[in-house]
Amino acid sequence: MKKKTEIPDEIVVALQDLLRWLEITQTPYATIGGVGVSLIAGARATQDVDAVLWLDTGELESFVQSGAPHGFMGRISDAPEFARRNRVLLLQHQPTGINVDLSCGALPFEEEMIARARELVIGSIRIKVATPEDLIITKAVAHRPRDIADIEAILNIELNLDFDRIRFWVSQFAEALEMPELMEDLEKLLSR
Repeated sequence: MKKKTEIPDEIVVALQDLLRWLEITQTPYATIGGVGVSLIAGARATQDVDAVLWLDTGELESFVQSGAPHGFMGRISDAPEFARRNRVLLLQHQPTGINVDLSCGALPFEEEMIARARELVIGSIRIKVATPEDLIITKAVAHRPRDIADIEAILNIELNLDFDRIRFWVSQFAEALEMPELMEDLEKLLSR
């Protein structure tokens, strides 16, 4: 049985504006992070919004400018340049003060994650959320205590997961990052 999803009103407002912006700019995306986990596995405290976009980094300046009418501004002085270097656009939704981190997808996994995203409904809005498998993969790679707890929450709710997909992508990241502990810790979680 799914837990009740409770997302704070300020985050819902920020999401509404973000989704309008992404729709107008026709930007493919998948919601991840705490909001994604909340929508898949039930209520979980979060104070920001995270998403992965498929966006040409050469268009970052115009993309950020197009966000201003929707209430989005850079959290740092040169958000587009930072995003070119670090693949994450650091924004804030001015009306609510909610921070929004938009990762600029470039990897085959990220492209697949966006294509596979599920459309879910929160009240009156429709939002694309990474699949449970893809959320587990992103959380396994991030590898913080909160991420491990999020993986456990998803495993407790979702019964029919594609474990082959999860293992494949986490092993790819573990090898590329030279972090075998990503796979070791994942296997411990999956064997519970």
